[in-house]
Amino acid sequence: MFNKEESAALRQEFWTSFGKSFPRKWLLYNTKIKGISFKFVANRKNAMICLDIEHSDEISNEILYDQILSLKTILIQDYLPEVIFDSSFELENGKIIRRIYINHTVKFSIYNKNTWRDCYEFYVKNMPKFERFFYEYEDVINCI
Repeated sequence: MFNKEESAALRQEFWTSFGKSFPRKWLLYNTKIKGISFKFVANRKNAMICLDIEHSDEISNEILYDQILSLKTILIQDYLPEVIFDSSFELENGKIIRRIYINHTVKFSIYNKNTWRDCYEFYVKNMPKFERFFYEYEDVINCI
């Protein structure tokens, strides 16, 4: 197993390698909607692309999630058939958020460099679809 420093160095190498291999400006935190952000997730067991709803106001969280939920059929049919909606996703730190995400279904570990390329290709294939959906329906989502 890796010690803390080795683990941190490997995670940094993963993200640096991704950025160098696929240079692109991703939407991520620049959604211009408070409490909504896209994230790439990679850890020792899995990888995913997420649209997280973490507004400081719980009512706003509910409204934002409901607005995206109202577009669920469109998101599934036209963009990402495998998308998952989770109204109470628990983060590693125990915080509960609303998360809409796509899992990388191929075996992956950030600690196994042999799995990185498939993950990168998963990110590059699916994040643009998620971003297109967001840009297309941004006005519907941003109702607060």
